[in-house]
Amino acid sequence: MDAMMFSGPAVNSAGDAGGACASFFAAVCDLNGIFRGKRVPVSKLEAVSAQGIRMPLSSIGVDIWGVDTAGTRLTMERGDLDGICLPTGRQPVSLGWAGGDIPLVPLSMWKEDGSPYFADARHLLADVLARYSARGLRPVAATELEFYLLEPEGAPAPASFGPGSVRGEFDHIYSLEELAAAGAFLDDVYRVAGACGIQVEAAIAEGSPRQFEFNLLHEADAIKICDDTVFLKQIVRNVARRHGHVASFMAKPHRDWAGSGMHVHFSVIDEAGANIFDDGTGTGADVMRHAVGGLLATMGDMTLAFAPHLNSYRRLCPGGLAPTNVAWGYENRTAAVRIPAGAHAARRIEHRVAGSDANPYIVLAAILAGALHGMDSRAEPPPPIAGNGHHEDCEAIARDWRQALERFSASDDVKALLNPEFVDAFCACKQQEQDGFGRNISGFELATYRLSV
Repeated sequence: MDAMMFSGPAVNSAGDAGGACASFFAAVCDLNGIFRGKRVPVSKLEAVSAQGIRMPLSSIGVDIWGVDTAGTRLTMERGDLDGICLPTGRQPVSLGWAGGDIPLVPLSMWKEDGSPYFADARHLLADVLARYSARGLRPVAATELEFYLLEPEGAPAPASFGPGSVRGEFDHIYSLEELAAAGAFLDDVYRVAGACGIQVEAAIAEGSPRQFEFNLLHEADAIKICDDTVFLKQIVRNVARRHGHVASFMAKPHRDWAGSGMHVHFSVIDEAGANIFDDGTGTGADVMRHAVGGLLATMGDMTLAFAPHLNSYRRLCPGGLAPTNVAWGYENRTAAVRIPAGAHAARRIEHRVAGSDANPYIVLAAILAGALHGMDSRAEPPPPIAGNGHHEDCEAIARDWRQALERFSASDDVKALLNPEFVDAFCACKQQEQDGFGRNISGFELATYRLSV
């Protein structure tokens, strides 16, 4: 629970050191992956770095609309008591907000007695990583983050890059013309991310109009890769706004477009730095197969961690590359778990279930906990699939949001692998979100039933 003292100049929004700023943001990442905190005068930076800030414990578990979650019973029932938000150890990062040089001091939430509050999923992931460390192991992970650039107003429409640029109504998958048209936006994202210590590898024009993907470099620090992922999402939003666009990380913002995923690649190294998934063959070591077995055994019950919103399940449908069944395979992108080809030394697992709307800390915690469970129990997966994963006769990923919440909340595996305090807070948050949508009458529902029944 030690706070970090910061020194040196602030970072300005273009990524250069030395820019003067009057204020900074101090914030935690809530259960939905949204920053919540305070704007603080820069004169208080030393105090915040030493003592943190106080915020209600309830603030990290609010629902998607920012409303207190009644199910946690932290507000009226307990007087909305405070937690202590302390710096994570990361230096202030400037994520490109418009309106001046406003760095962010990232925080994590603790209880008054100095114990971690596990509704902060950063603590959840740290707890899972401690189990690996106790076995002399460390995960190496990376994320691939997909999103859309859209027009700022009206129904979802592909962003316009101006006269003479590649047209926005076509897919342009892997198109260099699409990447060139978005060049100014992409360059700004790389610049701001680089100044924050985020190693962005490749940018790709993805499978629908104005859909892009950023790949982050593998890190032997799963918490840092999650930090970098939530920072990068905010950078993309901020930079897109400066370029006259809106960046959307909805899992599926348009019925006819491909979904946006957050694929996770990971391997595990031992104390000597050797990849334990590599046995010098193309199939990988037994321990990798056991990790896959654990992922598949827990996947159905863990679906809510990977698909936490109503819209998430628009993506997990047959007909695309997002998975629908609990299956694995080598070089098979229709499978929920894919083993990529390539050099044996880089043998790894790709988990393809999560959407880009998911909280990275929760996603990594669920994946790594499931894999370790399989490694410890020597779980044997079914045979790998070679064909279309949507057509396999096997267990289905939770088919809809309500089923996912029911399975997550009732699962003994989830309770054993993830901290109960987190499970309670997350389920309460998602139940309140479901109830909010359940009370809303959509335009489509009204059009269907108003005069026909």
